[in-house]
Amino acid sequence: MNESFKTTIGGQALIEGVMMRGPSKTAYAVRKPGGDIAMRVDNNKSIADKYPFLNWPIIRGAVKLIEAMVIGVDAIMYSASFWEDEEGEEEDFFTKHFPEHGEKIEQIVTVSFSVLLAVLFFMVLPNVLATYFERHITSSVLLNLVEGVFRIGIFFAYMALISKQKDIGRVFEYHGAEHKSIACYEAGAPLEVEEVRKYSRLHPRCGTSFLFMVLILSVIILSFFGWPSFLGRVLVRLLVFPLIAGVSYEVNRLVGKYDTPLTMALRYPGLMIQKHFTVREPDDSQIEVGIASLKAVLPAEGESDLWK
Repeated sequence: MNESFKTTIGGQALIEGVMMRGPSKTAYAVRKPGGDIAMRVDNNKSIADKYPFLNWPIIRGAVKLIEAMVIGVDAIMYSASFWEDEEGEEEDFFTKHFPEHGEKIEQIVTVSFSVLLAVLFFMVLPNVLATYFERHITSSVLLNLVEGVFRIGIFFAYMALISKQKDIGRVFEYHGAEHKSIACYEAGAPLEVEEVRKYSRLHPRCGTSFLFMVLILSVIILSFFGWPSFLGRVLVRLLVFPLIAGVSYEVNRLVGKYDTPLTMALRYPGLMIQKHFTVREPDDSQIEVGIASLKAVLPAEGESDLWK
């Protein structure tokens, strides 16, 4: 393995833990209140395995985003369960009223609520704010640009707000442990705490960079759909979002694959967002969790995790 090696393995920070997704397995490593590391390893499943056309370029980006949301919510709930038990919380509403399917129903409700909030804050609200400029601006391109500026501003305000919360700060430290572990692995160095500690907490193929790419490309793509009525604009943004996510995914793949002046320039905003908001330096115990999760999903014989 050499410096140019780039892995497809990626992950997510959890509550006192790290999730890693490899070629065939997904691992959840969580530091329990007592200090031990709890591990859960699942075999990867994707709807694209059943319907291969969902792996076509553009389409696969939207599919992977939806699957990442579902897996991410499940991972967060898994990590939170250890700390809920420690705090002695009562049985939650869904488990109490739906003993057999409570966890699944809670996941569906959580994902649905998250999507609703995202639509309200990143589609509806920026559009409402941009509406006030209609009397001064007649160009649909400029109006879409104004809306995009508001959308990006809301995104940064949200990042700044949550980054000040102590519990979220811990999650961002585990985010750093995830990045450092992957960087160490890509460099071909031993996956040991002392080695992992040396690597950067920033990573060019982070989900944060993908989200920022979505924000930027949404301005460009939505400009082709003009500036219809308010309800028309909201409907267009909902219908076009899979296309935006798909294009952003393909662009992010190219940016992550090649190390050229152009791709490094395109990476820079995402890296700065990581640096100032979403990724912090982890301590050794957090790095240990990141390593444990990564080791559990490394490719088995005959598998490849090469970023192509």
